[in-house]
Order: sequence, then structure tokens, then C-alpha cells
Amino acid sequence: MSVLTLKPRVALYTIGCRLNQAESGLLVDGFKTAGYTPVPFGEQTDILVVNACSVTEGAEADCRHIIRRVLRTSPHAFVVVTGCYAQTGVESLRTIPGIDLILGNQFKMRLPEFLQTLPSHAKRTSPVIRHTRKLDHEPFTLEGTGECVTTRANLKIQDGCQFMCSFCLIPFARGRERSRRFDDAIREAEMLAERGHQELVLTGVNIGQYRENGSDLLTLIQRLETISGVKRIRISSIEPTTVSESLVEYMKTSPKLCRHLHVPLQSGDDAILKSMNRRYTVRDYAAWVKKVALDIPGICLGTDVMVGFPGEGEREFSNTQSFVSDLPFAYLHVFSYSKRPGTAAVKKMGAVSAVTIKSRSRQLAKVSRQKRLAFSQQWIGKTMNVLFEAPTRPGIWTGLTDNYIRVGVSSSEALNNTFQPVTLTGMMGEWAVGYLDQESPSLSCAFPFSLLDERLAKDSVTDISG
Repeated sequence: MSVLTLKPRVALYTIGCRLNQAESGLLVDGFKTAGYTPVPFGEQTDILVVNACSVTEGAEADCRHIIRRVLRTSPHAFVVVTGCYAQTGVESLRTIPGIDLILGNQFKMRLPEFLQTLPSHAKRTSPVIRHTRKLDHEPFTLEGTGECVTTRANLKIQDGCQFMCSFCLIPFARGRERSRRFDDAIREAEMLAERGHQELVLTGVNIGQYRENGSDLLTLIQRLETISGVKRIRISSIEPTTVSESLVEYMKTSPKLCRHLHVPLQSGDDAILKSMNRRYTVRDYAAWVKKVALDIPGICLGTDVMVGFPGEGEREFSNTQSFVSDLPFAYLHVFSYSKRPGTAAVKKMGAVSAVTIKSRSRQLAKVSRQKRLAFSQQWIGKTMNVLFEAPTRPGIWTGLTDNYIRVGVSSSEALNNTFQPVTLTGMMGEWAVGYLDQESPSLSCAFPFSLLDERLAKDSVTDISG
């Protein structure tokens, strides 16, 4: 019997970046349109779609773990693997028991349509493979409107990268830089706003390279700001060499563009940066960060730092640690180097042991914790506008300021997807805490710290910006 007649249940599991999350949201919308029944991951399902990442070995291991986990509870589920891992690791994936369909990135967004062409969704002894090394180069459009379970909605505006950093597999997984059609990006943004999303997070692989029919990233942002219902626009991770002076100038006074830039560094040592094929020196990067921090008071500047790149000795790591400690960052995302077959870094000498990588990661995580605390403490006693999300526990609400401070308050009233003025009174783990502006300051003393999720007090050495 056909898929459309059966209206099977489909669950999606997303591994990796906000771009993958944005694409999964669009896939959910596509499945609904095609007559499927999306169900939350973890429930019984007929079809499992793993939107997989290949940035690290850990991400690929997560993919294999998720497949095994789902097949224990839904042994007859038809398993689809798509995304970057499906593009770069097809030979590895075809050997994993339980996978029924491998769909490369060229075909990812047509998955609901492609599933309907299959004669059945019975388990297979070997997977169907739809894959090509050739990826589109042209500007693109995307059908539908992404389903977002969070208050803040991801909006994909760009794909691909050709910077060719020596450690990175993404140019092979995503292809050349290409931008979304301007009008199509606006169309989805308007629909997201109609659904009640007040903050849009712009996503892509290299979004600073957005170019479409004479428009650049700033032009797109200015047009997005005119959409009724859109109160905030946040830029996700962006290469520092692609941030224009005009964008920085605009951020100073924009009522909607968040004062937040996540600008990957990777290393604070010039020799390592050169080996990574990064496009700046530490001196250039430091000068840029200091200028932006001076030009935009209150801006939150975050960065990525890679630990254990081949050739990173004690001196090189010490240079990195000193560099990030001295610059006005609000937080660091710390990543371990992962050998990616096909990248130039695989051939480099000077491998760093796993024990050393773990130790260095802990050291940088400590720096990040200190940075986050110092940045947030600047705002204690001040009133900040917070966009609240779903409650973490009954009566405990958290949300973000425009400059990326996570704020927790206690309230018996529903706050999700509302902007509220909050006066900050202190810190708890990675949260700032405070009281709603209409309440008495004395109520902040009653904040039930014991209800905070214990994981908030722990350091995460891997994270995704935005």
C-alpha cells in the first residue's frame, strides 16, 4: 500500500548546527503537506529521519547511536539518513545495519517527495542510495515554512562554503557558496512571523557571503526588519573577514538587530592559523574584535576555539589561551580537532594526544566560564528586555536578552514568547537571575535556585552559536 494512503508516522532527529535544524523544520512542514504524520522523536514511528552531521567523529557516532536506539523501540521503522554525513560518509553508512535509505544533500529537501516514489517502506537488507558529488551552485528557493518548536525561529539564507579551511569537511558536504533568493527568504520570514515567532536567527554555512541579485546580508536584514511581528534578528556564526563595516555601523543603532556576533577564531597562534588556512593573523583578528567591542557598547562577542590541531604544542596552546583571555569575549565554544578524511589537515604531522586535548579543553572551558560570568555581571542591577521561552520547570522561565544573556525568573504567570523587562540581581551557573520589572525587588530573593537544571552548572565544551 502506498505511503500516502497509510499516512505513516515520521520522526526526525537532528544532529549538528542551526542550519541542519532549519532544514529539519522545513522537512517537517514538507511531510505534513505530503500527508505524513510527524511525531516527536522517541515515540513509536514508521519512518525515522536522521539529519546527520559530519563535522566531527562524535557527530557521526551520535548518528549511529540514534539509529540503534530507535530500532530497539521501533524495530520495523524505515530509517533514512540524510545531511552532511550522508553526503561525505556514504560508504561508511552503507555498512551500518538498519539503514534503509541514504540521501545526499543534493536531494535532502525533496525527501518527502522521494519517499512517495518507493514501492514500500519495508526493511531492506541493503540501503537505497540517492547520492551525487555534484551540488548546486546557483541561488536557491525553499518550499514551505519551517516548523520551529522553539520561540526563536531559524531562517536559512545561505548554503555552502569555499574558504577551504584545512580541517573542515563542509565544503565537500555542502558545496560552493550560494544564497537564497531574496524574495523567498522574505516569504518564509513573513510566514514565521505570522506563526508568532518574534525573533529570527539567520543561518547558513558562511552567511557573511550572502549575495543575491545585488543584495547583501545587510540589505536582507534591513528588509527583514520591516516585517510586522519581527522584533529581533540575530546573526548566527559568521566569519570575521565577512563582517562589513556597514553592518557593524548599522548594528550600533538598529532597533531589531541583536548586539551579538559569534566570530570563529579557532587558534590564537599564527603558525596554527596558517596551517589551518584561516584568512587572518592574530593581530588582525584582535584589532577587529577590539574595534567592534568599542564601536558597539554592550555587544556580546563569542568565538569558536579548536583544541588539538596537528602541530599544537604547549607554546601554541599557551598563545591561544593568553589570546582569548585578553580579548573581550563573552564566551568560548571549545571544540576538539577531529580528523576528517579528505581534508588537508589529515596529512599534517604533530598529532596531539586525546589526553592532552581533554586537559586543554578543560582549561579553555574554565576561561569561557569566567568570561561569561564577567560579561553577565556587568548588567547586574540593570533592567534588560528578555524574550522568554518555554518553562524549564514549573514556574521557572528563561529567555535571552538581545546581547545573548540567558536570564531566569520565577513567575506563576505564563511568559513564553513574550518580551518582559527584567532587573538582573545575580548569577546562577550560566544564568543571570532577576525579577520582572512589575514585581517587587524582594521577590527576587525567593528565586528557587534548587529548581535549576543541574546541567546548567556544568561546563559544556561543545556548543552551537546563536
